[in-house]
Amino acid sequence: MSHIPTDITLCKGSRTLRLSYPDGQHVELPCEYLRVYAPSADVSGLNGKLVTHKEQVNIAELEPVGAYALRIRFDDGHKSGVYSWQYLRELGDNQDEYWQDYLDRLDSQGIQRRDSSR
Repeated sequence: MSHIPTDITLCKGSRTLRLSYPDGQHVELPCEYLRVYAPSADVSGLNGKLVTHKEQVNIAELEPVGAYALRIRFDDGHKSGVYSWQYLRELGDNQDEYWQDYLDRLDSQGIQRRDSSR
């Protein structure tokens, strides 16, 4: 299936998770992006909860969950996000749109990111 990555590389220095897919697509998902769109009950960017000030967050550990997902544990203590392969592909396919939505939501709340390099 095209949503299951063939290669996963954690780049701690650049705080990104690189995924390669069988269809040739390669995506780099910043840790901040993954953290603010974590698919967990207490935090979910897609469900409206605005997570802020995660510019410096990094991934502490990656753990496979069966054959369907990846648990990402972040260095800020967040560890309940289980990212299905399909959800990771969705985050990659929609990265520009989702990131702009996040920035727009921050702006509407009057919140500024601490690091605007992304």
